[in-house]
Amino acid sequence: MLINCIAYQDGKKLADIPTPEISDYLAKPDTFVWVALKDPTPAELQEMREEFHLHELAVEDAQVGHQRPKIEEYGDSIFAVIQLVEAVDQGLNVGEIDVFVGRNYVLSVRNRSQQQFVGVRDRCEREPHLLKQGAGFVLYALMDAVVDRYFPIIESFESELEAIEEQVFARKAARENTERLYQLKQRVMVMKHAVFPLMEAVGKLYGGRVPQICVNSQEYFRDVFDHLVRLNAQLETLRDTISSALQVNLALTTIDETETTKRLTAWAAIIAVPMVFEGLWGMNFKYMPELEWSWGYPMALAFIIIGSVAVYVGFKKSNWL
Repeated sequence: MLINCIAYQDGKKLADIPTPEISDYLAKPDTFVWVALKDPTPAELQEMREEFHLHELAVEDAQVGHQRPKIEEYGDSIFAVIQLVEAVDQGLNVGEIDVFVGRNYVLSVRNRSQQQFVGVRDRCEREPHLLKQGAGFVLYALMDAVVDRYFPIIESFESELEAIEEQVFARKAARENTERLYQLKQRVMVMKHAVFPLMEAVGKLYGGRVPQICVNSQEYFRDVFDHLVRLNAQLETLRDTISSALQVNLALTTIDETETTKRLTAWAAIIAVPMVFEGLWGMNFKYMPELEWSWGYPMALAFIIIGSVAVYVGFKKSNWL
């Protein structure tokens, strides 16, 4: 679906244009065209390929989707893949925005995501002195908008982890905590797969050999890189903390199981005391001590009680009960 198709000249908006007129505006000096598509059909992508002379491999990646974040050069053009991550119902939806950037055009293709980028276009149009830099600045603006949306997600991870840590030492919550920690770890890894490859790719857009399209926007891409480095560090810290919390949770589970085993063992030993006496006095012999004594039965009960209490006190002192 075509979202919009707008021509800009010298940093200012010229007009919304129909797609068949794209090539006419591309021929004008100091003019570039910015087209935005959402979940396009193969026919729409093919039309854009013909208008902008896009590389077939880049178009194929955009059509297939589910690409790893990356930035690739095709001659004098750039193809960027950025993952769009949004929180939905205790999980994450991972979409994708593919950006084709040439000397005088920008084509953004959004797939499997409801995120809007109207604000990005408004921001660029409010800064014509920056938009005058051309397609490279638009690539930065899109990338910066996506990266900025990563921060609230990671902050929500940190809040959730703090809530789980408060419950780690709560009794009978070990299984629930383990499940929550593993689910959180999975979401952290989803974000890690979105951030780390993009960080490596953006590092090629400033300093050293930089694509000509991005030469005038190097300091902006360096800012995006710094944000990605910070996000990556937060994710690393989260992953390490989750691993530590899992280890503590599993250790507490083992301790609880050990305590339960000790209690069962102690009570088994206490129960064994009367069984020993009963087994001894219950032997079927004709001549037995105190068999004819009137206090024999009370004495036997006393021995059983005293023996059981002694064993109980011993286990109590050793903290087994």
